[in-house]
Amino acid sequence: MTENELLDKINSLTDNDLNLTFEQLQAVKNIKFTGNKAHITLELVGPITVIENSITKQVEEICQAAGIEASIEITEIYQEDKNRQFLKGVKHIIAVASGKGGVGKSALAGNIAATLTKMGAKVGLLDADVYGPSQPTMFGLKDAHLEAETDGHGRTVAVPIEKEGLKIASMGFVLNKDEAAILRGPMLASYFSLLFEQIEWGELDFMVFDLPPGTGDIQLTLVQKIPLSGAVIVTTPQEIALADVRRSIAMFKKVNVDILGVLENMSYFSPEDNPEKKYYIFGKDGGKIIAYEENVQLLGQIPLDIEMREANDSGNPVAMSGRSPQQVERIKNATINIISELRKRNYGKLNNSVEISI
Repeated sequence: MTENELLDKINSLTDNDLNLTFEQLQAVKNIKFTGNKAHITLELVGPITVIENSITKQVEEICQAAGIEASIEITEIYQEDKNRQFLKGVKHIIAVASGKGGVGKSALAGNIAATLTKMGAKVGLLDADVYGPSQPTMFGLKDAHLEAETDGHGRTVAVPIEKEGLKIASMGFVLNKDEAAILRGPMLASYFSLLFEQIEWGELDFMVFDLPPGTGDIQLTLVQKIPLSGAVIVTTPQEIALADVRRSIAMFKKVNVDILGVLENMSYFSPEDNPEKKYYIFGKDGGKIIAYEENVQLLGQIPLDIEMREANDSGNPVAMSGRSPQQVERIKNATINIISELRKRNYGKLNNSVEISI
């Protein structure tokens, strides 16, 4: 097989997120033969975390069918925000938000971050909830505190706490409950600045930003200050929650942040002794309805799960511990959908806002 023949075969592959061939994407940057070994360089729209292994396998199969050994390198097209003042080493910042508390936003944010880490990405989890930070409990870090050190430029910086490869920082690491109750205005702003200006996160593929619930001044200030790649809106199915989702979506639109989709939590409950039975305790398909109304993707419908609740409360979330395999798979599929939507939007930005069907 010649280099051109191999190029034609690889060019016929399809990027399933974008529904475009490698030829259309000009994804093949180099093919070079050394004896019977092909050195292949591909470049694809990021994030490539979810698709990298699948693409590598497809190219390897093409080469194997032709009796060729393959060496494959896949790089990510990443459009750096030149105006970004904070978190410069972070490629993609995904906010997980909700219009109201009590919908399981933090539980999903923590599990999404853990899922991305399990996929091999370098991930940070930023918990900015002042009055009820959940991530210290979810990851068994209730007594943890951020440690400060001096960097090479003489600045005092804090270091996030790591658990199984996931870097975590939370308002719960820098505040006690009494302090949180009295924080207002400038004092509150200074604590927020610490989280994203003075923490040394290093190079990250993703930061999952657990945004405080609501759509008030705190939330608006944060989403204006932190350069978000996109937002995931968490809701439960009932109408009273959907009204808050509409307000959340309106807030993000106001500050020109892409909505990656709606993630419906507590969609139903299935008893252990009758797993085929579904009880729609909080109503049915509310997240699907709001996603249709707002023309965004329904990222997933996550049921109530006792093992997930127990795992979160015990400091080892299901995506990290592997408890409740079905729930782990649902969260993984939702995470894959989030990354797919982010890739579509990144492609549109790289190509002058080309529309990619959702």
